[in-house]
Amino acid sequence: MKGLAVLLLALLIGFSLYLVKTSYEARRLFTLLDRARGEQRQLDTEYKRLDAERQAQATNLRVEKTAREKLQMRNASPSVTQYVADPAAAGASATGGLR
Repeated sequence: MKGLAVLLLALLIGFSLYLVKTSYEARRLFTLLDRARGEQRQLDTEYKRLDAERQAQATNLRVEKTAREKLQMRNASPSVTQYVADPAAAGASATGGLR
């Protein structure tokens, strides 16, 4: 009978230690999960800010301004347009499209 009591006491202590260990592990994992959720919220906020900034940068007026200032481009007008005639295309249209 005394041996059974010692065995049960050892099992009780073992299970108690296991319970403490699993409780600690669950708390540690919950803390990690909470930290990850906070980081996810922060990254979502940053993504929305960057997406709004990207959309603002891609407006037509901004693109035209950048093209004029940095690339020194200008609007096409008849005074600055050069037309090039393709002799091969002119010959093809004269023969009915056959080459």
